[in-house]
Amino acid sequence: MQANIPPALKAVIFDWAGTMIDFGSRAPVMALVKLFEEQGVPITAAEAHEDMGRAKWDHIACLLAKPRIAAAWEAAKGALPQHEDALRLFDKIGPAMIAAARECAVLIPGAADVARDLRQAGVKLGSCTGYTREMMDEILPLAADQGYVPDCLVCAGETAEGRPSPLMAWKNLVELGAWPASACVKVDDTEVGIAEGRAAGLWTVGVAASGNAIGLTPEELAALDPAEREALLAGARDKLLAAGAHVVIDSVADLPGALEKLPLG
Repeated sequence: MQANIPPALKAVIFDWAGTMIDFGSRAPVMALVKLFEEQGVPITAAEAHEDMGRAKWDHIACLLAKPRIAAAWEAAKGALPQHEDALRLFDKIGPAMIAAARECAVLIPGAADVARDLRQAGVKLGSCTGYTREMMDEILPLAADQGYVPDCLVCAGETAEGRPSPLMAWKNLVELGAWPASACVKVDDTEVGIAEGRAAGLWTVGVAASGNAIGLTPEELAALDPAEREALLAGARDKLLAAGAHVVIDSVADLPGALEKLPLG
């Protein structure tokens, strides 16, 4: 049955990993952990999850700026990390990022159905990502095979600044011809992505269970003790609400119910 989509809704801009594809946003973590391990400066998955949602060169620079990682880099390399090191690492991450993204390119349950219902209701589908266009070229056909083809895609590096600036979201609205911003929604699993939506004047919906804050596969999340699972979910919801999310849901499958709570228009 088609969901009840609010008639005032003009466009929804979706994030990718952790929101529409790759439950747990695992691909970037896999690639970053591998990248730093090859440099002799191991990082943890938890560290890799921090600052998720930024363009990958910004993400790498944020990691290098963390005191523990900077000290480990100095111990391994003989000098503190510099801006040039972040650029060099970004140049190296492409193949690992593409391989990991391909490995994790499974749509989150319900994503294709929600996209279909929105499109049938006349809502335009935007998307933006911290991945580069080259990385996304590997993902788009895999998503399409599973039933998800957004009307617009804005990748890292295609605007003067990435998240948390509003430029990627605004570029989506321009390309889609969707306005006013108050009739449009940003859906994202990261704090920086929610900040992007708020800065663009959009309504924002945070995604907790499938996203970066928890970082587990569906099977890993389901296998947890119920109390532990609820504690993780509560923590993820709190982070997204603190970042400015107007509504927080567990996964994109819950989006229709969230849309009904927003005073669109």
